[in-house]
Amino acid sequence: MSRRTFERWRNNSEGDKRKGPITRPLNKLSEDEYQEILMTVNSAKYHDKSPAQIVPLLADEGKYIASESSVYRILKKEKLLTHRQKSKPAKRKRPVELVATRPNQVYSWDITYLQSEVKGMFFFLYLFMDVYSRKIVGFTVEEEQNTDHAAKAIKDICKAEKIKKNQITLHSDNGSPMKGATMLATLQNLGVMPSFSRPSVSNDNPYSESLFKTLKYCPQYPSKPFSSVESASEWVNEFVPWYNEEHLHSGIGFVTPASRHKMEDIEQLRKRDEVYKAAKARNPSRWTADTRNWKYINRVNLNKLNKNNSSYKTKVA
Repeated sequence: MSRRTFERWRNNSEGDKRKGPITRPLNKLSEDEYQEILMTVNSAKYHDKSPAQIVPLLADEGKYIASESSVYRILKKEKLLTHRQKSKPAKRKRPVELVATRPNQVYSWDITYLQSEVKGMFFFLYLFMDVYSRKIVGFTVEEEQNTDHAAKAIKDICKAEKIKKNQITLHSDNGSPMKGATMLATLQNLGVMPSFSRPSVSNDNPYSESLFKTLKYCPQYPSKPFSSVESASEWVNEFVPWYNEEHLHSGIGFVTPASRHKMEDIEQLRKRDEVYKAAKARNPSRWTADTRNWKYINRVNLNKLNKNNSSYKTKVA
């Protein structure tokens, strides 16, 4: 409904005056047909099959009781739309929630394609970021996906960022470079705790996915494919300083990842708040509510879970 309709209803004590349809739809299932569908789907022959299987099997018998969508709708209404087979349903536990309260606690990384001039061939960008500050802490561009490249990259990052053992957790998806023997052995030697997403669930690694979108939709991204791995690496070398030093990130209060990584955003956000409060004091009639929220974000969650869930687990890195 439109906003105007809602406001009219809210201000009208008589409520909704719509009369609605006064005739019964011609295609509505009768009570007998409704019960026949329930009896069929719950019968010994079809109780372990989905509507997508039941409807074709009935057609083979020369029967038609309802469309597939109608059967789905009735099962949903009767709360029967669950796992209908004898086998146990697949269970995939969400990864443990990771919480970062300062830089160099939780890292996230992934690999994305960079198009080459040869159709069907790509270069691969390995990109590592700090979840707390969103800073890109390291990257490498290679011609193939290989666990050795990832292992070397994390070694260089730990050295550059002066990471100590048992200091960071590294989150990624379930790709072979992430779970390769060389990568896992390197993480163990460095004292880095690995964390993995569920298979085929991109939402479990949202910060890296968001970073890739920023990278490929920024104004600087070339309109033509890269001619070589060196040209691709050169462009990423130009993108990283812009992203870290100039890009105002909306998820951390519109400060740069580099300033947040240095913990300089605390004072920066405090000064912004003072500017707004002073502006409101000078002309309070222009403000109908509080000033803009410039509150410092001191906690970042990766894979935040519902605390009402009995399986809720949190790990503060």
